[in-house]
Amino acid sequence: MPERKNILLRLDPAVHDALARWAADELRSTTAQIEFLLRQGLAQAGRLPREVGGMPRRGRPPKNAEPDAEGSAAPAPSTEPGPEEQPPNPA
Repeated sequence: MPERKNILLRLDPAVHDALARWAADELRSTTAQIEFLLRQGLAQAGRLPREVGGMPRRGRPPKNAEPDAEGSAAPAPSTEPGPEEQPPNPA
């Protein structure tokens, strides 16, 4: 993955507070929320470069996940039975 760029961003405190609340509602950091909104705006304007990768995955990978070829951990297959495999509820 290419190195990420650091920038200094000055925001009105009320705008920052609104962004922080919105980010918390969507379980993102304020920085991730800003990046999400910038990518969304670029895509809507037709200016998002094709070589731009997806948003980085959020949170920690599962402990039993194996790293994939790019070094990020993919979730391990679930051992829980799916809805079609669960026995009927006798209630």
